[in-house]
Amino acid sequence: MTKLNELSPREGSVKGRMRVGRGPGSGKGKTAGRGVKGQKSRSGVAIAGFEGGQMPLHMRMPKRGFNNPFAKEFAEVNLWRIEQAIAAGKLDAKKAIDADVLLAAGVIRRKKDGVKLLGKGELKSKLDITVWSATEGARKAVEAAGGKLTATRPEKAEKAEG
Repeated sequence: MTKLNELSPREGSVKGRMRVGRGPGSGKGKTAGRGVKGQKSRSGVAIAGFEGGQMPLHMRMPKRGFNNPFAKEFAEVNLWRIEQAIAAGKLDAKKAIDADVLLAAGVIRRKKDGVKLLGKGELKSKLDITVWSATEGARKAVEAAGGKLTATRPEKAEKAEG
């Protein structure tokens, strides 16, 4: 068995780095592949996005909208996907279902800030499901199948008059 200190890459898989500026015989001597003169031949140059004094494209484009840094991002699940997982035996409809169970069953990839249940597809199984929020259609479908849906999203507080 190979020891950690004896590990090395396979023969021919790693190419040596180019050593520039080491004489004419190397093929990369003198100007070291940078051409002749000019700003880009010198060290310390960073001109990505510079357009010779013309207003750069990223500054010409209009700014639109607003990105809320505090916005919550949800893992969205449709009813048909849950029904599919139950049919495949990955979910047990008799047990309580929440984000951790959906993650373990492979229905969602990550929990993010919570799970939102969407109403696409039909539900045949009776479920006891706990999610962050659900659409009106999803809520009706779960209750029509005889199940129970619990939304953990806090209710919006009424604004005090004043």
